[in-house]
Amino acid sequence: MIEVGGLTVRFAGVTPIDDVSVVFPGGTCGLIGPNGAGKTTFFNVLSGFVKPAAGSISAFGENILRMADYRRARWGLRRTFQTEMAIEKLSVYDNVAMIHEHSGAKRATRRDDVLSAMEFVGLEVSPKAKVGELGARERRLVEIARAVVGSPRVVLLDEPAAGLPDEETRTLGEVIHRIPEQFGALVILVDHDMSLVSSCCETTAVLDFGKLIASGPTADVLRNEHVMRAYLGTEDEL
Repeated sequence: MIEVGGLTVRFAGVTPIDDVSVVFPGGTCGLIGPNGAGKTTFFNVLSGFVKPAAGSISAFGENILRMADYRRARWGLRRTFQTEMAIEKLSVYDNVAMIHEHSGAKRATRRDDVLSAMEFVGLEVSPKAKVGELGARERRLVEIARAVVGSPRVVLLDEPAAGLPDEETRTLGEVIHRIPEQFGALVILVDHDMSLVSSCCETTAVLDFGKLIASGPTADVLRNEHVMRAYLGTEDEL
C-alpha cells in the first residue's frame, strides 16, 4: 500500500501537485489525467528526482521521502519513462542486467533473474540481440523487463504502451496485469489508453491541474462526471 498525504510540489509560481492525498491499495493502480495534470511530477517525487514542498508518502509502512534516490532503487522502486531508457548499443541481457546490478539483488542469481524477467514479459529474442535492432513492441518489453528484475516492490509505468497498435497494447496489458501476482509488487500505471487502464487496474486515481478529482474502483472512476469533463471530454465520448 502507498499512502500519500497532503503532497504539494511547487516550481516557482507553478503548483503541479496541489495538496494531494490518495491511497494506492495494492495490485495494479491507475493514475490518469490530461496532459499537465501532474502525473509525471508525481512519479518524479516517488523516484526522488523532485523534492516536494509539503506532504508525506508511505510505501509499505516506510517513509519514501526520507530515502535517497539510489536507496529507493535498492529498496525496490522501479520505473519506466515515456522515453525509452534502454541503451540501443547494448544487448537486451546487458540492459536488464544493468538494473539488476543496482537493485541490491545477489550477483550470483543475476543471469537467472535476467533471463526470468525476459521470459516473464514474453521477449522472444536472443539475450545477445542489440536493443537498437528490435522493433517497437520488443523495446517496450525490454523496458518492462528492466522494471521487474531484482525483486521490485513498487513499479511505476509511465505510458508503457505509447505508440503501440491495439493488439500489442492488449498483450502488454496482460503482462502488466500479472506483475503483482508474479512479484508481489504494487504497480502504478499512467497511460492515456482507457482500455489499457480498464483492463489492468483495479483502482484508479485522477489528477487535474495538480488536484485529485477522483479515486476508487476504476469502473466507477471512469463514470465520474468530473472525470469525464476534465479528462475524457464528454459523457458521450466515454
